[in-house]
Amino acid sequence: MIKVLFVLVLVLFVAQIIRVFEISSRINQNGNEVSDGSNNINGILLLLAGIGLIVFFFWQRAEWMDQTLQAPASEHGVMIDKLWDTTMGLIMFVFLLLTPMLFGIAYYFRGRKDRKASFITHNNKLEFFWTAIPAVTLLALISYGLNVWGKIVNQDVSDAIVIELYAKQFGWSARYAGEDNKLGSANVRYVGGRNELGVISKNTKEGQIKAIDEKIEKLLTEIENSNNPAEKKLKSARVEKLEKKRKTLLTYFITTSKEQLLAAEDDVVTKELHLPVGKKVLFKFRSQDIIHSAFLPHFRVQMNCVPGTTTQFAFTPTVTSNDMKKELDNELFEYVLLCNKICGNAHYNMQMKVVVESEEDFNDWMDTQNENKIINL
Repeated sequence: MIKVLFVLVLVLFVAQIIRVFEISSRINQNGNEVSDGSNNINGILLLLAGIGLIVFFFWQRAEWMDQTLQAPASEHGVMIDKLWDTTMGLIMFVFLLLTPMLFGIAYYFRGRKDRKASFITHNNKLEFFWTAIPAVTLLALISYGLNVWGKIVNQDVSDAIVIELYAKQFGWSARYAGEDNKLGSANVRYVGGRNELGVISKNTKEGQIKAIDEKIEKLLTEIENSNNPAEKKLKSARVEKLEKKRKTLLTYFITTSKEQLLAAEDDVVTKELHLPVGKKVLFKFRSQDIIHSAFLPHFRVQMNCVPGTTTQFAFTPTVTSNDMKKELDNELFEYVLLCNKICGNAHYNMQMKVVVESEEDFNDWMDTQNENKIINL
């Protein structure tokens, strides 16, 4: 039925197109000319459209301005917002200057029988005018933006709390560096069981090797007791795959330095992100599968998470979750970590609650996370 309706709509559309061409042909044959009255009507309508556009601009600012982000909750966010305000202020100035000119000139110079348009092929002064001004303006904005970005990324992070944010379809995990403030080595090939982030340590190696050995032993028993050749072949292939994985895990463990193995022992993996207010945080970003983008809008933080590499971003939160709730008069408010890349059909699920609290509350929370330490996985 849907196909029939589609064909009927297509036939009617083609018929209307043919009809439009027929009417246009008759008008041209009659030598019909556009009158001054028609030009006046079109000019007035165009002028009204321009006025309506400007009125709509001011209306939407008055109506929806409160839906924009709140004041930044990080130190560098102030610089980001100043850059944003400067850029948007310039854009609005140009819009409010040029829009009335565009529609006003279009109306004033509308077609009339007693007026003939001048034909100009080239004008060097005009070319210089509309090329030089945008070029200088963009150069100033880009220089300003690079200066802000340089201050943000070139921070001293020697005293920063190191936290890894790990992205995968479709969720986030956080790994705190522990008491030594050093993250242990990790590799996607080590992902398995409770070791969701692929952290390489003595404990994770032993647990995963043990699990693989148990699977191999079970498969070998099933192969020995099976009388089905096809089933034996399939399970033998699984055994070979598990043995290969076992060798890979041992290789990565052997090639990881003792210092890195020890650094991983006290790493803590959580599903909720807690940050101490007023303390610098250095995020290390990784991805298990595809490119994700870690986005913390209230802190003005965004960084891509790229498979096979590590990116980073440092910042200092300045407003606790409770203080922001009071400021917004909204007890339901929570800071949130989002994915700003459309990474698949469950992209909307990539959210993590972020809690900014006092250093004392943060330390108390960390003390409750012993069961999430790598050494206990």
